[in-house]
Amino acid sequence: MISPFAPGDPIYLDYNATTPVDPRVAAVVADALRNSWGNPSSAHAYSARAHAAMDAARGQLAALLGCAADELVFTGAGSESDNLAIKGIAFASRGRGDHLVTSAVEHPAVLNACRWLADRLGFRLTILPVDGTGRVDPDALRRAVEPGTVLVSVMHANNEVGTLNPIAELAAVCHERGVPFHTDAAQSVGKVPARVDELGVDLLTVAAHKLYAPKGIGALYVRRGTRLDSLVHGAGHEGGRRAGTENVPYAAALGRAAELCQGMLPGDAERLRALRDRLHAALAERVPGLELNGHPTERLPNTLNVSFPRVDGEELLAATPGVAASTGSACHAGRTDPSSVLLAMGITPARALGAVRLTLGRWSTADEVDRAAALLAESWRHLAG
Repeated sequence: MISPFAPGDPIYLDYNATTPVDPRVAAVVADALRNSWGNPSSAHAYSARAHAAMDAARGQLAALLGCAADELVFTGAGSESDNLAIKGIAFASRGRGDHLVTSAVEHPAVLNACRWLADRLGFRLTILPVDGTGRVDPDALRRAVEPGTVLVSVMHANNEVGTLNPIAELAAVCHERGVPFHTDAAQSVGKVPARVDELGVDLLTVAAHKLYAPKGIGALYVRRGTRLDSLVHGAGHEGGRRAGTENVPYAAALGRAAELCQGMLPGDAERLRALRDRLHAALAERVPGLELNGHPTERLPNTLNVSFPRVDGEELLAATPGVAASTGSACHAGRTDPSSVLLAMGITPARALGAVRLTLGRWSTADEVDRAAALLAESWRHLAG
């Protein structure tokens, strides 16, 4: 594989934020721009090429998720997919219920969509707590679901700590009560198996830029029989669920990216897990008091979130320009707030402020892991005194 990084570039450990576009995916975009530029809804040869590209992309993504191609809706982003799932179900359910359930560690696209429905339209919202590893307890969900519940949304994998939720168990609780279940799988698709029937979900969010495709394209899986109102009205694109002339080149990119991920699982997951654990061990050896955040085993294979003692994670990364990574903290006018995800897990504010998220991907190497550990430890020693 051709690397997108040049010698001397910072070591990229922020794959959960976004992934470089795989050159094999970029080639598909270029080909579609040249050859599949027609409107898929027209009725001539140029339209046929574009329509065929869309069909191929839908089939490739469906193969990765284990669903039917016509159960997929292409959107403009993972956040749009989340909003379509949550608001679409809520709008379609008016008169049958007004209660939503989600968790305290969801992506803002989920939490803020639920809060908007509560604040603007009077929906009732239950936000489930998580345990110290970031997981939702199925028994807590069982207690929260009531006759008026119209949707439960719990993420598959947390973007900050990588913790995997017991989605199949959570979905089973919902199906016992006849409640649709949505999972934001933006971080998990392509990294671990995320087949919809094994998870038992009714709706599932995909974000292309998390699996080596461009930004500006996403998808929502909608199980047949699930009632969902459209948010974008116009012509009958995407089965009437999302109006707007389709973004053919980027849909083709998402399809090709899904095909590549399917071919690389589970081997790439095992490779990344070994690199992640190597990075953890190297840091723990150099940084006494380093603490792991997230589940020790039920976690994305590429994700390591650790708290460095006696330092601010933002300052640590600023002092280490040779490593490109992130924290879950929020910065506002010179003030750093601890990650809301870590606080919801019961982690102290001081420990949360020292957290750094290090995430690996397709081009990560053992040499990069070793150099990153040395650079971060050196910065920590300087800052911690």
